Order: sequence, then structure tokens, then C-alpha cells
Amino acid sequence: MSNTPPKIAILIYSLAGGGAERVVSYLLPYLKNKGIEVYLVLMNTTISYDIPKDIPIHFIEKSLGDEHGLFKLIKLPWLAYKYARLIKQLKISHSFALLTRPSYINILSQYFTKKTFKISISERSYPSMQYGYNNIQSKINNFLIKRLYPKADQIICNSHGNANDLVENYGIITSKIEVVHNPINIENINDVVPDGAIFKKNNFNIITVGRMDAGKNHELLIRTIVDVPKVHLFILGDGALKQHLKVLVETKELNERVHFLGFDNNPFRFLKKADLFIFGSNHEGFPNVLLEAMACGLPLLTTNCKSGPDEIMKLPQEQVTTEDIMITDYGILTPVGNRELLQKGLAYCIAHPEFLKNCRTKVKERIQDFKREPILESYVNYIFNKK
Repeated sequence: MSNTPPKIAILIYSLAGGGAERVVSYLLPYLKNKGIEVYLVLMNTTISYDIPKDIPIHFIEKSLGDEHGLFKLIKLPWLAYKYARLIKQLKISHSFALLTRPSYINILSQYFTKKTFKISISERSYPSMQYGYNNIQSKINNFLIKRLYPKADQIICNSHGNANDLVENYGIITSKIEVVHNPINIENINDVVPDGAIFKKNNFNIITVGRMDAGKNHELLIRTIVDVPKVHLFILGDGALKQHLKVLVETKELNERVHFLGFDNNPFRFLKKADLFIFGSNHEGFPNVLLEAMACGLPLLTTNCKSGPDEIMKLPQEQVTTEDIMITDYGILTPVGNRELLQKGLAYCIAHPEFLKNCRTKVKERIQDFKREPILESYVNYIFNKK
């Protein structure tokens, strides 16, 4: 770094519950302790994570979060202009945005001011799948990614899977891309006192964490347990599909076996006492919740969505299949959207307690590769030191 202390603006939509948001909550104090002047820039007032009180927060808007997609598109230049003015006012040297819309705004901001700052963005999904639907929203986002992402100085991906997606499907040159996996605060998780009061000993208690939207596919999990007696599913999270899922639970007469716990900033107390972590996502970047479950010593049963799960669970590519369950040292992978094979994986876990016991040991070993501090240091090195 130069002798002049750098100033960084971190732009993200909100600090509502989510993997990218948790990374920001880790980065803010880490950067500050490095002597870097850091500013948090939001587009929504929701803050669900603890952040240092002395870090300034700026809003380029205070969106309600349920705006029409077309309105969001129309607003992009205006928000980029407002962000550019803020960057100039604060004399920012480095601008880092996480998630797709903030990344668009970050890149566009250079057209509204003399560019004297480094633009870094973080891609945290698998864009060709997230925007793989034949609708106007997908078409617009695919267009914007192809046109705008090459104009960033640097793209930090959280998995090799989504990095390859940007290269192969969007023509991004590899020299712009760095891969930094998600960090986990293992020490803090270790300090959490387990809470198993919600679980009954005679049941097989499975738990999931995630925003209730179509991509996370909670519906798959609910339908999977219908014919598997004594399995209780606990869902941590909120989202647009919550009411739809509750109706499904009612229809399937699962009220006694599916439990909606809402968003909880400390899911670890429950994860530590569950029997299995289950995850049904259709597509991901690098799902933090799998790492958090591993840090709690919890075996995994997850769809092998692109990207992340097979990378996290170290499954060789030659063993990836869509025909059967995939057994690893850390749990089981199943093909995306396949209820029968997810159910088969669940039945295997129930029938093989020794397998789960071994997984509990192995996940604790694997999670050491995602320790928070070395990964946060990688962010610092890439954002501030790499040209």
C-alpha cells in the first residue's frame, strides 16, 4: 500500500441476513483494524449483523426492497451518479461492491466522475443459472454482465465454479478474476452454547438455513420428508415464499413436522444440536451456510448445485453424477431438483449413524481451510496490493 492511508467504500444492497452480508460484517472491522478508512454504503436500511459503531454508513437510496424489476433497471444510472458523487466527496481510493446490482452501480459510477479509484466487484452466484430463465429479467442481467463486468478493474469470485462461469459464458478475461472463498469465524462459532430445546430425541431432526425464494428450493425439502416418518424439518430464514411454503406444509399435513423459525443471527446454537444439515438450492455461488454447518460439526445432505457444494465437499469431478447419490467424507450430494434421490440420501443418513459420526469429525477438519483471518487477508491483498 502507499504511504497515504487508503479509503474504501463497500457497497452492498443491505446487511440483511445472507452470505455476502456476513462477509461484509467481517470485513468492516478487519479493514478498520488494518488502518484503512472504511465506509459502508447501503441501498436499504436493514442491518441484521453487528458492525462497528464508528464506521460511517451512507445511503444512496432507502429502497423498500419490493420494487418492480423495470424500476430497478431505470434507477441504475441515477444511483450510479449518486454513488459517484459520494465517492468524490469522501475521496475514496478503492470501491468494492458485492452482489449483482451494487456491482452494476459500482462500475457505472466511473462514467459520472473522473476515475481516480479502483473498482472491485464480487460475484457470488452462478450467473448463467441465476439468469438462465427465458424472461426479460434474465435477458437484461445477462446483457449487463457481459457489457459491464469487463469494465471493472477486478472481479473477486467466491468459488472456482462461478469464476469459470464468467470466463466461459460471459467472456471475462481470467486476468481480471481472483477466487477468494467465503470466510468463517470458527472461534466465534466454537464459543456458541448449543441449544437443542426445540428438538425431540426420538425424531431425526434436520435443519436448513436460507432465504425463502425459488432458487433456494425449500419446497423440495418439504416434499422430500413427506414419506419419511419421524423426520422433523427446521427452517431458519424468511422470504417472499414463506406463505406459499406454509400452505404447502398445511396441504401435506406436515404441521407437526415442519417448523418455521424465522431469521436468526445466531443459527449456530441450533445447528450444533441437529442431526443433519439439508440444503436444496438450485444454484449458488459458494453457500456460506454449508460452511457454517460444517463449523458446527454437522454432516451435510445437499444438492450438487452450481457452484460450491462439490468444491466444499472435495468431490472429484469424475465422481459427479446425475444418476445417484454421491457419498463423500462430509455428507451426501444429490442431483439438483431430484426429490427421489434427495430422499434416498436422507434415508441413507438415517440408516447409517456411523457414517454421520465420521462425517462430524471430517467436517471439523475441512472447515479449517476456511478460517476467517487468512481469507480476509486475501481480500486485502487483492483489493489493495494487486494492480
